[in-house]
Amino acid sequence: MQHLQVQPDQAGMRLDRWFRSLFPHISHIQLEKLLRKGQIRVDGGRAKSSLRLEAWQMIRVPPLATPDQSKQRAKQEKRAVPPHLQDMILKSVIYEDSDVIALNKPSGLAVQGGSKTDWHVDALLDVMADKGERPRLVHRLDRDTSGVLLLAKHRKAASALTKAFAERETRKIYWALVHGVPRPEQGDIKLKLVKRTAGDGNERVRPAEDHDKEAMKAITRFSVVSRAGQVFSWVAFMPITGRTHQIRAHALAIGHPLVGDNKYTLPEIETGGELPNKLHLHASMIDMPHPSGGRLIVAADLLAHMAESWGLLGFESDDYEDPFPREAS
Repeated sequence: MQHLQVQPDQAGMRLDRWFRSLFPHISHIQLEKLLRKGQIRVDGGRAKSSLRLEAWQMIRVPPLATPDQSKQRAKQEKRAVPPHLQDMILKSVIYEDSDVIALNKPSGLAVQGGSKTDWHVDALLDVMADKGERPRLVHRLDRDTSGVLLLAKHRKAASALTKAFAERETRKIYWALVHGVPRPEQGDIKLKLVKRTAGDGNERVRPAEDHDKEAMKAITRFSVVSRAGQVFSWVAFMPITGRTHQIRAHALAIGHPLVGDNKYTLPEIETGGELPNKLHLHASMIDMPHPSGGRLIVAADLLAHMAESWGLLGFESDDYEDPFPREAS
């Protein structure tokens, strides 16, 4: 572990620029992952890549890959994509124009690589290159969350989309199957969240104490769309903020965890019956400014196991009506 001090001539630099000046072989994606996991800290606290540094601040940097190791990793990322994965990623395209590609990402496919990840969306994007330009990731979905994932086709579009996400100009609606029926059936969950390492060594998000300095503001709007008795509910969620695992942690906090969520659940919960024991969370729709003007609105149909569960429970996707007024976003 390294502890590096910000020098007076570096004051005012963004954290990501400071980092690149010292570790140019580490990609921006790798840096963001280190920041997300809290492995890079500024004066002991978590930080964002956009943070403006002050003289004499202390930055903790974990052990990093050497330039040779980074080159080797890049070579591995360039390995040939198996035909069945090429077919899968191309068939997942649900919208495309000159600026944007939208995928209906399957559950079980990670967006970016990790220590236990072989293939992921980022490693498959070469097969979608347009005139030599590789699509760019502009946001993320959890590995086991399906649904709308946007890609930028060029740098200008990536900048515009990233800005819209950062400034919360996006309206994202998720469909989920939860245990029980939330009461009331509509409302806002306003619970600050904090990341903590659990007893199994894995990081989880949980509601934060008021005095916790690392607490992150988190607001999730929800509405029950349909019910299967008192056992399961189809719930639409609209996150106002965009914290890691926000919907999953908030659903657990109100006592109605998502079906198939083995990370954010209650001891007495069992999926039961014929329902697939997989996470039931789907990014159903996104509405945001289009890089070339106007609005970009993309909706994604349910895939595989969630479509199966909807059929078993008698839910009709075609009957869905947006429960969230536009001005509420």
